Amino acid sequence: MFVTCLDLEGVLIPEIWINIAEYTKIENLKLTTRDEPDYDKLMKRRIKILNENDISLNQIQKIIKGMSPLPGSKEFLRWLHNYSEILILTDSFIEFAKPVVRALGDYTLFCHNLETDEEGKITNYSLRLQNMKKITTRKLKEMNFNVIAVGDSYNDIEMLKEADFGILFRPPKNVSEEFSQFPIVTEYLELKDQIKRILEI
Repeated sequence: MFVTCLDLEGVLIPEIWINIAEYTKIENLKLTTRDEPDYDKLMKRRIKILNENDISLNQIQKIIKGMSPLPGSKEFLRWLHNYSEILILTDSFIEFAKPVVRALGDYTLFCHNLETDEEGKITNYSLRLQNMKKITTRKLKEMNFNVIAVGDSYNDIEMLKEADFGILFRPPKNVSEEFSQFPIVTEYLELKDQIKRILEI
């Protein structure tokens, strides 16, 4: 039996933090896990910028509500669900991700949590588990699932390495050059073809 673990941002929806940066006109928020492999450093930087600019969680959630899935992602997921269980495995946060995952079709979502103060300002983040993507993939394999993993950024690489089959979807040049052992696809039709070969359908 197959399980496909998919990253969320950059694979199924646009990058949330880039949308926040564009909406707020804060250029420094455009940095993502495509650029910075140290997730803790990245998140502390983001929280500092948000608080310096007096931006609350509620304001961010309003921005995210206006986001749509990447064109073709919903149709791809509907097709995939005929052949594989689907797990959206992201280093985003339930406070951000839940509405957009619901728009995709309400698949199972594993992610982290944010901490806020009484004014609704983000003060910290809480990881569900260190190396959650890698460990979840490993545990699925221990349960005798065949695991396909699809990601695009530095924080997906350990998941792709751990999976039976790892695929990079629209990675930036720095990631694709550094991890050339993984097949690279840029369209959902190509991703579907890769998965068809894996599933032998």
